[in-house]
Amino acid sequence: MLRPTAIKVIPGKDYTLDVTFDNGERKLFDVKPYIKGSWYGMLRDLSYFNRVKTDGFTVVWSDGQDICPDELYYNSKTEVS
Repeated sequence: MLRPTAIKVIPGKDYTLDVTFDNGERKLFDVKPYIKGSWYGMLRDLSYFNRVKTDGFTVVWSDGQDICPDELYYNSKTEVS
């Protein structure tokens, strides 16, 4: 079975993403552990972080940063408030 794909994303406070998947699930993904180095470090800029979008598969940013779809789905928490 294929993993669900991200169809909607809303950036949250404290570098989290509220992600809706094509199976109807909503999950919360914490991006903080990924914000390291020069490439992903660009996400520290909240105005840039908040420009996240989906590409119909996962979440992406305009300069090419993305989250592995498996990590996005399987490492998200189901508690979305």
